[in-house]
Amino acid sequence: MAQPKRRESARRGLVNIRMSREDRDVIDRAARTARKTRTEFMIEAARRAAHDTLLDANLLVVDRGTFARFKTLFDAPPRPSDRLKELLRQKAPWER
Repeated sequence: MAQPKRRESARRGLVNIRMSREDRDVIDRAARTARKTRTEFMIEAARRAAHDTLLDANLLVVDRGTFARFKTLFDAPPRPSDRLKELLRQKAPWER
C-alpha cells in the first residue's frame, strides 16, 4: 500500500544549536517575558534578523540614464526649506 504524500508546507525541519547555558538562560527569560516558547522566540528573532540582512543587501539594477538621474538627486545638497531651517535651529535633545 502506497504511503500518502505529505504536503510540502506540513513538513518541518529540525535545527540543532549548541550554545552556552548563559545564552540559553537569557533567551529563555526573554521568551517567557514575551509569553512564547523558546522555539517560537528563536524563530521569530532569526526571521527578523534574516529579513533585516536581506533588506540591507538588496540590489537595484537600473539603466545608465536612471542611475545618472538618481546620482544627481542623491548628491545634490538639500534645498533650504522652512522645515529644514527650523530643524537646524533646534538644539539637540542632549543640549536641552
